[in-house]
Amino acid sequence: MLVILAGLGGYLYLVEFPAKQQEEKQEIEQKQLLPFPETAITELSITTAQGLINFKQGTPGKWSIIAPLQTDADTREVQALIRALVTGTVTRTLDKHSSTLAAFGLEEPVTTLTIRAGGQQETISIGDSGPLSNTLYVLRASDQRVLLTTLAPKDFINKSLMTFRRKELLRFVQNNVERVRLTYPTTEIVIANVAKDQPRPSWKITYPVEAEADQNEVRSLMFRLEDLKALGIIDPGPERDTVATTLTTQKVKITLYSAGGEQSVRLYQPDPQSGEAIAQTTSEGPLYRINPVLIKDLTRDLFNLQDKRLLGLDSTDVAMLSVKTRDQQYVLIHQNGEWVLEDQPMMKVTQEAADLFVSRVANLPAEERVLKQSSPLAPYGLLVPSAEFVATGKDGKTVGKLTLGNRASDLLYATGQRLHGVFQVRPDLLTQIPSRTELLTQSKDGPEAKR
Repeated sequence: MLVILAGLGGYLYLVEFPAKQQEEKQEIEQKQLLPFPETAITELSITTAQGLINFKQGTPGKWSIIAPLQTDADTREVQALIRALVTGTVTRTLDKHSSTLAAFGLEEPVTTLTIRAGGQQETISIGDSGPLSNTLYVLRASDQRVLLTTLAPKDFINKSLMTFRRKELLRFVQNNVERVRLTYPTTEIVIANVAKDQPRPSWKITYPVEAEADQNEVRSLMFRLEDLKALGIIDPGPERDTVATTLTTQKVKITLYSAGGEQSVRLYQPDPQSGEAIAQTTSEGPLYRINPVLIKDLTRDLFNLQDKRLLGLDSTDVAMLSVKTRDQQYVLIHQNGEWVLEDQPMMKVTQEAADLFVSRVANLPAEERVLKQSSPLAPYGLLVPSAEFVATGKDGKTVGKLTLGNRASDLLYATGQRLHGVFQVRPDLLTQIPSRTELLTQSKDGPEAKR
């Protein structure tokens, strides 16, 4: 019995299992459209009613268009097309190449693709949609078979040269950008990345003033630059020359500096009424039609990009905070890692409440600028303010001040140490100033408990 079982096991291992694996492999290969893997593909051609487009892969993952013109390709679009071909499968083999091609829309295919991988080549012709959604009839040239496939029409129909052209006007990684220069007709702003070796950039304004930047605003600006894409491309020629004569005054020129060099783009809006916006990356290269909304998104003034927190220092740097309202006055001191009241140092302060309050004061941002200068203050209720906060740093110097004045609609007038001028802020802070009672908790061991 042992010998029989051993022989049966050997037969299954040496004969049946390899045969089954070979059969499964053949079945998978029969379902595949292409005889080679995605990584082996180096060239691709696509022919539509608009003409022929040839692609070639240079370095791995980087595709170029080599006909009908030579330019960078939108690598994501090319790879998406290849991936759709590679992952698409054959669900049914219908017929050999015959007079029945017209029945499947293959007599005059809407799209024809030729894929090359080294010395191998395959041509796939795309016909009509199949009986189910996201299926297509195709003709495979290597075996002249009409196949019903899982290819989706959206991946192969209505593709044009514009679909596959590179549309990003700038290519960069935020962490690698060292400086950003925004040049306007009358001024410019320079923002520097002061944390180049850190996983996340940290931005600071270096011109026309030395100031902390609003990190969220600068990151938003960088995301907008990443999304700056052409809606249309005007290649060198008579049309480009005509459009170029209208580009007299740029809205902004944006220059990115990194270790690899610099990139720049100029934005124009020659006729704001028409809504058309044009971008230019080189003096002789193509012009790009862009979404006019981006003109507004990418033209930021200094106030937008500055750190708009008014107090003047971070909450973690506050050693003492003087609080004065029309109803109360007290001073919080941070010593030995805890907050205490200056005139009641033995009373226990609720640390969570004090931390939250100081953070709210330090992080209150300006919403709107009212005046660039800080006078006159009386019309805004800032001579006899509704609340005033004065912060002392760890070095003992008074380096922060925030004053809240009258209310106007849904906002309060305010001034602060960080920014010069009169601003409007959200009024929530006025209702969030804790009283002494709310700050203090009765300690069983404290002096009040012993009375």
